Amino acid sequence: MSDASRPLSPHLQVYRFTYTMATSIFHRATGLALAAGFLGLVATLIALADGPQAYAVAYELLKGVVGKLALIGLLTAFWYHTFAGLRHLAFDAGYGLDKRAARRSATWLFAATALAALLSAYCLLAGGARP
Repeated sequence: MSDASRPLSPHLQVYRFTYTMATSIFHRATGLALAAGFLGLVATLIALADGPQAYAVAYELLKGVVGKLALIGLLTAFWYHTFAGLRHLAFDAGYGLDKRAARRSATWLFAATALAALLSAYCLLAGGARP
């Protein structure tokens, strides 16, 4: 049987977009963002190990507007990924699997992420946490 005659498995064009798809896609995207952020952390640690001049450059990048926006984005990804992981642990334990409960937990997921991200951004911008 040739590849052209084989049936295709269902994909995004077949399914109606739902909240569970959105939470799953965001969970994967935030995992990728955190991996990229980890590379930034490694680069910062390498600059720190390379000496004061290299770290000064990294520090200047982090304390600027772009650096703070990147940190806020990474913090938001961290909070979403953490809360979504806890939600999945509840699912694995058999809790919240019915449609109404899953929808409610998705709402709480986004609300908790927004609150935690806003508090983190406030701490970062108010000077409570320095990069």
